[in-house]
Amino acid sequence: MSMKFKDILRTGPLALNLVVLGSIEAVAGGPKYQKPEVNTPQNWQTPAPWHEASPLDSLPKGTWWMLFGDAELDQYERRAMANNQTLKAAVARLGEAQATARVAESGLSPELDAGVRATRSRLSGNRPTNGSQITPTTVTQNEFGIPFTLNYEVDLFGRVRHNLEAANATLQASAADLENVRLLVSSELAADYFQLRELDSEIAVVQKAIEFQQQGLDFVQKRHQGGVSSGLDVAQQEVVLDSSTTQLSLLQQQRAQFQHALAMLQGLAPAEFTAPVRGMNVQPPAVPLGLPSELLQRRPDVAAAERDTAAANARIGVARAALYPGISLGGGGGVDSKAITSLLNAPSFFWSIGLAAVEPVIAGGRNRAQLQFAKAGYQESVANYREAALTAFQQVEDALSGLGALTSASESQQRAVADAEKSLSLANARYTGGLVTYLDVITAQEQALTNERLATQLLGQRLVTSVYLVKALGGGWDSSSLSAVGVKPSLRQAVQQ
Repeated sequence: MSMKFKDILRTGPLALNLVVLGSIEAVAGGPKYQKPEVNTPQNWQTPAPWHEASPLDSLPKGTWWMLFGDAELDQYERRAMANNQTLKAAVARLGEAQATARVAESGLSPELDAGVRATRSRLSGNRPTNGSQITPTTVTQNEFGIPFTLNYEVDLFGRVRHNLEAANATLQASAADLENVRLLVSSELAADYFQLRELDSEIAVVQKAIEFQQQGLDFVQKRHQGGVSSGLDVAQQEVVLDSSTTQLSLLQQQRAQFQHALAMLQGLAPAEFTAPVRGMNVQPPAVPLGLPSELLQRRPDVAAAERDTAAANARIGVARAALYPGISLGGGGGVDSKAITSLLNAPSFFWSIGLAAVEPVIAGGRNRAQLQFAKAGYQESVANYREAALTAFQQVEDALSGLGALTSASESQQRAVADAEKSLSLANARYTGGLVTYLDVITAQEQALTNERLATQLLGQRLVTSVYLVKALGGGWDSSSLSAVGVKPSLRQAVQQ
């Protein structure tokens, strides 16, 4: 429902001002932000045994690794959360973003400057008179002053307001980035930890095999000395033993690298950290999934991309405000006197106040180009946000399908280990009875070692993939915490320097 202009005039100047201000806001205000839509699946593609979990926060918030029930891992994770340098850098970046937001917020408050001035000057007796009939004389005088200046930008077209909106969105994105770094560090440490434990278990398997192969070599050598077996049997067993010893050295070298990585993630030099040798004694936990629609609120990287999109939208308002006049309110005042004794007398006081407006007329298209740049930046942010969401869906599906395949493979591999041990026992018995050559025993030994190592590797991969699933699900984080992050105008900041 609209009003005629003459009706507005009858209602008084206040109504007219409100209409004018509303019209200005409609023309110059930035676009209203709406979270971009993302094509979200209704359910996960991977079938049972993985299912939705309820409630949303069933993962331990901030300490998701407690799902694995490993006290040593908990100790390493807590040390990393306190000492990791990448995490400390992210905390510092959050501080920078908060300071930047406070700078943007300061634009909503007037700026008051004060100073003190004391000068002594001598005027030339030969100075130009500029048409005056008075003959100039040499004058020496003092001047004392305490001036004040006041400047305030009237944010009629929303430049300051949209700038603060963009800064707050960037601050929230930085807070989400901090949580993402925390998740990346903790998940990388957990993955390295379980790979270290898998190597410990695999080293134990190879060491056990070496002991068995050494016993086999002693047995064959005795038979060779007794003339029962040939030197070929001895040589073949030595090859097997030496090969296993080589594999053991390579595994120990890999373990050292993972131990060094764990030290670095905890903020320690490699020489300062030694992980005790211990095999895997945990099984992959049941990880609560939730629905795909909840994932967008649980992933800090997705939340950061969404907040970047909100900041880009606000920057459109900043660029659009540059097309309209900049209005500023200025004033000055203070005291000024030729003698310090009369500085605070009433005649020494002075003041001025004024309003200025500057309208861009010709700028070579710069302001409109900046507006187009801001709009293109927003479209880029929308695409980045949707890409981050799709990547999150992909990572969850990859982890789920990987866990399903690894679980099935682990079950069949356990049967293969039992079969290989049975085959080795039969080969030894048949060789002792003279029914087969020692090559059959060597083949059975290699199969037993290979299958037991593969079973150990599969368990390690299941644990690591479980870590990646928790990481893909956001590690128990929730984007609702970002609502408390931001800078709001306050009287306390308005009166600060």
